Amino acid sequence: MDIQSIYSLIQDDMKAVDELIQQRLQSDVALINQLGFYIINSGGKRLRPAIAILAARACGYEGSQHINLATIIEFIHTATLLHDDVVDNSDMRRGQETANTLWGNEASVLVGDFLYTRSFEMMVEIESMRLMQILSHTTNVIAEGEVLQLLNCHDADTTEARYLEVIHHKTAKLFEAAGQLGAVISGSDNATEMAMANYAMHLGSAFQLVDDLLDYSQSSETIGKNIGDDLAEGKPTLPLIYAMQHGNAEQSAIIREAIEQGQRDRITDIIEIIQNTGAIDYTASAAEKEVMQAKQALDILAGSPYKQALLSLADFAIQRNY
Repeated sequence: MDIQSIYSLIQDDMKAVDELIQQRLQSDVALINQLGFYIINSGGKRLRPAIAILAARACGYEGSQHINLATIIEFIHTATLLHDDVVDNSDMRRGQETANTLWGNEASVLVGDFLYTRSFEMMVEIESMRLMQILSHTTNVIAEGEVLQLLNCHDADTTEARYLEVIHHKTAKLFEAAGQLGAVISGSDNATEMAMANYAMHLGSAFQLVDDLLDYSQSSETIGKNIGDDLAEGKPTLPLIYAMQHGNAEQSAIIREAIEQGQRDRITDIIEIIQNTGAIDYTASAAEKEVMQAKQALDILAGSPYKQALLSLADFAIQRNY
């Protein structure tokens, strides 16, 4: 099952999510509408909403609250993107200019805040303390992840363990919530709920590992952002950490200086070092291990097209080039 087949399976649900996004994005403040519609409709994969829908369906859910849940998750994700691009001073995302480039940092931060608060309004409407507990904790952990990443920036001594801590907080946590809450609204037992959380957490970790790998192995046009953006921001991602640890003294010094100074001047040399030290293969292997664990977590589910879609989504995580 390829990615198009996965989305075809849930196309009616995803259409309902898109309609609710447009509806709940509305504000009396024109700038919120303008900036919000720009970022929401800028070509994202809607991956986290899809996970919530697939998880709910795989657990036998037949109601409609999964549409609200998926929309909430997409709003939270979009808010983090708006804030990330301001913190990182990014000028390109998904092949387009970032909102902060077009409207400024102040507007991007404030519209991000609007999306966060709108998502919490929608949580209350579902009238589930369990859902609110999970999502409020999730947003708190994501915020901690942002701060942890900030602390790692320009620190060439960042370890693999510290890097993994960041991606588990910053990226994998919202994936985890999407999978877990799909089971929660289905009334699944605790074992199934935890299994779906583990599936999505490992899937989210794999996606971030592949994202970090693609930053040094694909073109700007393919990945939709500038090659070496992480390096320019001083982010010590796994390919850099591994290459620095396994390169010779000169190679390690080049990467160290680039991280500490936030330079992409020697990006060609650094890509060559990453490739020659096996850092690409190592990072890909780490992503494959996460995917294997994600798939194993699904053993608890009965067979269905939705379970197969979740398995196929895990394969997509490591086969994609964007």
